[in-house]
Amino acid sequence: MITCQNVGLRFGDKKLFEDVNIKFTPGNCYGLIGANGAGKSTFLKILSGELDSQTGHVHLEKNQRMAVLKQDHFEYEEEKVIDVVMMGYPRLFEVKEEKDAIYMKPDFSDEDGMRAAELEAEFAEMDGYEAETEASQLLQGLGVPESTHDKKMSELTGSEKVKVLLAQALFGSPDILLMDEPTNHLDIEAVQWLEEFLINFENTVIVVSHDRHFLNQVCTHIADLDYGKIELYVGNYDFWYESSQLAQKMAKEQNRKKEEKVKELKEFIARFSANASKSKQATSRKKTLEKISLDDIKPSSRRYPYVHFQPERELGKDLLTVEGLTKTVDGVKVLDNVSFTLNSGDKVAFVGDHEIAKTTLFQILSGELEPDEGTYKWGLTTSQSYFPKDNSKYFEGVDLNLVEWLRQYSPEDQTETFIRGFLGRMLFSGDSVFKKASVLSGGEKVRCMLSKMMLSNANVLILDEPTNHLDLESITAVNKGLINFKGSILFSSHDHEFIETISNRIIEFTDNGMIDKQMSYDDYIREFKLQKQS
Repeated sequence: MITCQNVGLRFGDKKLFEDVNIKFTPGNCYGLIGANGAGKSTFLKILSGELDSQTGHVHLEKNQRMAVLKQDHFEYEEEKVIDVVMMGYPRLFEVKEEKDAIYMKPDFSDEDGMRAAELEAEFAEMDGYEAETEASQLLQGLGVPESTHDKKMSELTGSEKVKVLLAQALFGSPDILLMDEPTNHLDIEAVQWLEEFLINFENTVIVVSHDRHFLNQVCTHIADLDYGKIELYVGNYDFWYESSQLAQKMAKEQNRKKEEKVKELKEFIARFSANASKSKQATSRKKTLEKISLDDIKPSSRRYPYVHFQPERELGKDLLTVEGLTKTVDGVKVLDNVSFTLNSGDKVAFVGDHEIAKTTLFQILSGELEPDEGTYKWGLTTSQSYFPKDNSKYFEGVDLNLVEWLRQYSPEDQTETFIRGFLGRMLFSGDSVFKKASVLSGGEKVRCMLSKMMLSNANVLILDEPTNHLDLESITAVNKGLINFKGSILFSSHDHEFIETISNRIIEFTDNGMIDKQMSYDDYIREFKLQKQS
């Protein structure tokens, strides 16, 4: 168990949080959420002891071990992979190294023998004799093959290093596990393995993530950092989100009878209780949800952008025909004889690890690149709008404020009032609309690019990783906007919830060609797993 008492921190005049009194208990997984800049990662650093709070203190029970997912992928370049994992339990690794060094001595003394015996006893208490097997199993579960376990970290790919550091954090069943964005750079199988691991993990987990599907799968509680405080809510992210939206609705309708509000709350809780997670924690979670009262749910201070794509005209029958597209980039053939037809109503998710192939296809279809071979033809009724993964050319060296920047993409010479109103819906208000486009943050640039797309009134959208750099609130808003879009979509994303709720067709580039399935993402993953197991 880990307890915070009156914890507070501010940077200069900015207060991140104050008087945080919270207890994280074993058997639970807490999803720490909050707007960008609210201090989520900073709070994890205070819990881990990396950063001191200015007020209050953090108390960890005696003899409890904490593990933290490290972010420096180059910290252990000269170490063996299997050793890096075992370093996640520092005392166990120290004992192992010391006793191994004693046994390597050419002049082994009686004193050495006594010390070795002490170390062997301590090693056994920590289940040290199973350590290498456990480390290997963790690595293999995350998709790091056994053939790499004795290699140096410097010989691994970037994604493999991420998995090794994750295995290090999980190793030895720590009492407290802190993880900041653990699913970043993980493939589907590794994420699913991690979800299952955490569902069955019996100690305390505190995690920061922008992956809503992950939070929904593993979290028993949400720790919401808002108004400079941290409030605990039972349930996963979807329950927190829907309850906060319900609370806002109730706050706006003060005159409604309380009985009607209670009835609405009960119906809402019943729906979420019935759909509780498949994990073994589901029963107790359901009972706790049923105890929630009207006063337990509070409106959030979060602001959600308004994302709405309105096509100017309906699509006809002929949308897009792609035949034999081939393209070589930097000497590597990234597209090889790619052919498919886009049908009316298709919302196609391009998934898998072949990132360059997806981006190159989108650049060709949007007219930014020419194919080496093959053709593509858009239907006469179509109009396209493209969201590139790299949007730097739209902003670098641009000496325009946001009103001027957006006006250049408006189909008509709209008034400043119209443009400012549009920017306001995308959370640019007051003087922020006069900020120079060249100095925007990554998330602000994405919101500007989405504004540009909305102004186009296109009926086909091409989006290459549109959720990159966005906070949970903006991701949720974009997700809803694309679900409600009446046209067709071609998009790539690593956000499970995003793909599952928007797409009705999946295309994946693989080493053996292209897979094209008219099905949901979850069904595709299930079929993919069955094929790998057979």
